[in-house]
Amino acid sequence: MSEEKFDAIVVGAGMSGNAAAYTMASHGLKVLQLERGEYPGSKNVQGAILYANMLETIIPDFRDDAPLERHLVEQRFWIMDDTSHTGMHYRSDDFNERRPNRYTIIRAQFDKWFSCKVREAGGTVLCETTATKLARDSSGKVIGVHTDRAGDVILADVVVLAEGVNGLLGTRAGLREMPKPENVALAVKEMHFLPEEVIAERFGLTEDEGCVIEAGGTISRGMTGLGFLYTNRESISLGIGCLVSGLAETMEKPYALLDAFKRHPSIRPLLAGSEVKEYAAHLIPEGGFKAIPQLFGDGWVVVGDAAQLNNAVHREGSNLAMASGRIAGESIFRIKCRGGSMTKQNLSLYKSMLDKSFVMKDLMKHKDMPALLHTNCQSFFTTYPKLISQAAQNFVRVDGTPKIEREKATTAAFIKARSRWGLVSDAIRLAFAWR
Repeated sequence: MSEEKFDAIVVGAGMSGNAAAYTMASHGLKVLQLERGEYPGSKNVQGAILYANMLETIIPDFRDDAPLERHLVEQRFWIMDDTSHTGMHYRSDDFNERRPNRYTIIRAQFDKWFSCKVREAGGTVLCETTATKLARDSSGKVIGVHTDRAGDVILADVVVLAEGVNGLLGTRAGLREMPKPENVALAVKEMHFLPEEVIAERFGLTEDEGCVIEAGGTISRGMTGLGFLYTNRESISLGIGCLVSGLAETMEKPYALLDAFKRHPSIRPLLAGSEVKEYAAHLIPEGGFKAIPQLFGDGWVVVGDAAQLNNAVHREGSNLAMASGRIAGESIFRIKCRGGSMTKQNLSLYKSMLDKSFVMKDLMKHKDMPALLHTNCQSFFTTYPKLISQAAQNFVRVDGTPKIEREKATTAAFIKARSRWGLVSDAIRLAFAWR
């Protein structure tokens, strides 16, 4: 292996790494993909949402054999306090289309399938191999990687860093800084197994229809965070994630947050009788546009979570990861086709193509959202959820108290929590950031 030279080495076999490796291999490039796990996905047990459009751009017929769980027909959004939730949901039969838009997946199965597609396209996938150091020539250009296997450096014209948000290869080489605690969330997840028919009955689903619940409020105990529930075919993925900075400041234990979330009165009945078989923790980039590092240099590019490409507003991670991997692969292929070398100047094509895609346009549009949520986390995740719950209960509870008194109580609670103008100001800022 050390005597070979590749057109490209891809470090990582997650969404972005597989997309990059497949794109280049399918174009005929000689690609080596390195994965530290026993197999792609072996260190990634959680469930996730797959956005079909981006994968369809890469592998048009993926539905023929990809390990898909349920196609999503319903999305629920909950604002929760300690005993209730106020929510909205959208369900449409339009999502029972011939080529569904979103699916739930199990990443361990899906990543393994995607990596098999890389092999089928002609790529070489080497598992149980950790890239320990970038190799450079006398001018500082990246020319390959060192690994924990015996042998010399593995050479390549370009290295694609798809190592995830906490990958050390790029940070050790000084290509990017370690992510700041306020720009990374730690999500903890469990897999709750139930018979397929029980899941269908509890969520009002038929055949392979699926439902997603996303929730914010006091469940994150004043920290910026989100809870979620995904229905798989014979399991439910349940989790909660909070900013690492918040966890460090409050000393809250992630597993305690998850335990409280699954015991919440609104969640507990949905999990009744389930068997928990898997538990995992996963870091998620949350810094948005302003946290994106340098994306290219002499002999290297960075993609996916390693590049902080995650849209926290729309909860899109895998979508942006696949898009960035594909665009990196296409830009490298274009440079190869015109006989160019993998210099920083030439690899700027990757950034140029990424800027023109939905990835950067969406992240730019919501560039102020992370700061707004982080600096107002007590309001958005504690005060407002409680006020919303109180207002809803005052509206629906009938016990002989005049409605005018209930309305006054609700108004007084909002004023006490914050001045009315302050509340309106936050709402306006949130609306504009969302838009």
